[in-house]
Amino acid sequence: MNVLMLNPPFKGKFSRTSRSPAVTLGGTIYYPFWLAYAAGVLEQNGFSVQLIDAPAQGLSDDDVLERAKSMPPQLIVIDTSTPSIYRDVKVAEQLKESFPSSFIALVGTHPSALPEETLKLSARVDAVAVGEYDYTMRDLAFCLDKDDDLKTVDGLVFRKDGQIMRNRPRALIENVDELPFVSQVYKRHLNIHDYRFAAANYPMVMLITGRGCPYKCFFCVYPQTFHSRKYRPRSAANVVDEFQWITENLPEVKEIGIEDDTFTVDQERVKEICRLILDRGIKVKWYCNVRVNLGLETMRWMKKAGCRLVTVGFESADQESLDLMQKGITVAQIRQFVRDTREAGLLVHGCFIIGNRGETAETMEQSLMMAKELNCDTMQFFPLLVYPGTEAYRWAKENGYLAADSFAEWADEGGMYRSVLNIPGLPAEKVEAFCLRANREYYLRPGYILMKLKQLIFGPREVKRTLAGALTYFRRLPRSYRSRRQ
Repeated sequence: MNVLMLNPPFKGKFSRTSRSPAVTLGGTIYYPFWLAYAAGVLEQNGFSVQLIDAPAQGLSDDDVLERAKSMPPQLIVIDTSTPSIYRDVKVAEQLKESFPSSFIALVGTHPSALPEETLKLSARVDAVAVGEYDYTMRDLAFCLDKDDDLKTVDGLVFRKDGQIMRNRPRALIENVDELPFVSQVYKRHLNIHDYRFAAANYPMVMLITGRGCPYKCFFCVYPQTFHSRKYRPRSAANVVDEFQWITENLPEVKEIGIEDDTFTVDQERVKEICRLILDRGIKVKWYCNVRVNLGLETMRWMKKAGCRLVTVGFESADQESLDLMQKGITVAQIRQFVRDTREAGLLVHGCFIIGNRGETAETMEQSLMMAKELNCDTMQFFPLLVYPGTEAYRWAKENGYLAADSFAEWADEGGMYRSVLNIPGLPAEKVEAFCLRANREYYLRPGYILMKLKQLIFGPREVKRTLAGALTYFRRLPRSYRSRRQ
């Protein structure tokens, strides 16, 4: 059986796998790693797979159809996102017209949160998968190949005789070591030069070393709709085996991105990974997502093992706001974290979310002041983005704060994210304007420029990376302002 795994066209370099899917100001475009993991599982089980990433490759609908014809699919798996869901369904309809006997399944966080509603968008969509779909797509492919009953496929919601049928939930993958190395799938199907993370060295690859996140941030979409809050890590040896494979088979890679929701949940495991990297003599830079409870000793091990950068959510300088969003951290921890990263020699990409519960004009300014004081390598301010299936979405909907009639309004005409919340005293336009101003003020102040001048002396590669991201950011910034004034 031929299977088409598709990240469909939308608006330019739309980064669908990002936690906040959008065309980014800094030029970041994520790998389609969930599609790639599932593609690898299908290949392990003997299926012929074509993985197409239209946004990264700049492909149109017609381009996708032409490529699909080279290996006519019996099963088509289409990734989705909330901002693009209507367009994703249109692509599904076009593919159904070209391949009328194919079975089309939609995957991703949006159909996981709203499976029945998603199926109702088009009669040409045959099914959606809820949650992790690696084994759901494998079982679906076997089922279709043998013409078995779809009721046997856990995690599937499908259409039968005009009715929508919902199967029992798919059990979480407990032994994640048994999944293929996603980097091997990239090498077979993708061009690694098509992908960027603005804070990372280029070219780079992204991988996952553990699924799920035990923390309870009320806005975070993947743990609430996709992987659950049960943390399931790969073994340290398995992770380092993939690091070694990358250095030996993708030697052009200058950095590995660990895109776990929180890589440092288990700090002893992190240290073990670092020890194995050092023991094997693996020389490659890497970055990862962390929390501010990361200890200095662990940071030092990470630095020794090649970690260059940590990405962290500060979210707010106001403790009440942090508590209301269930972040589980303190302002004091934020300050200590930054002091420790400097001592360990790690760069920091920090993030602030604007417009959370308890936010006011005063707390927004506090966050900007703290960001300038922390003076991290890079910083990002963005509105609270609420997605179906999250506590944040339920909170917004129940309180009448949603300012959108359609999921298409989650992105503007250029594919950049839009705030869809009007909370008391802070309408969407005010929050967006603050984020744009905060990003601009952060990077154009003398303290930041001085820090970068020092990097020019001691780390010229970091300055090159920052300048490339800054040029992309400021080139797109005027367009962002225009789109929000329309």
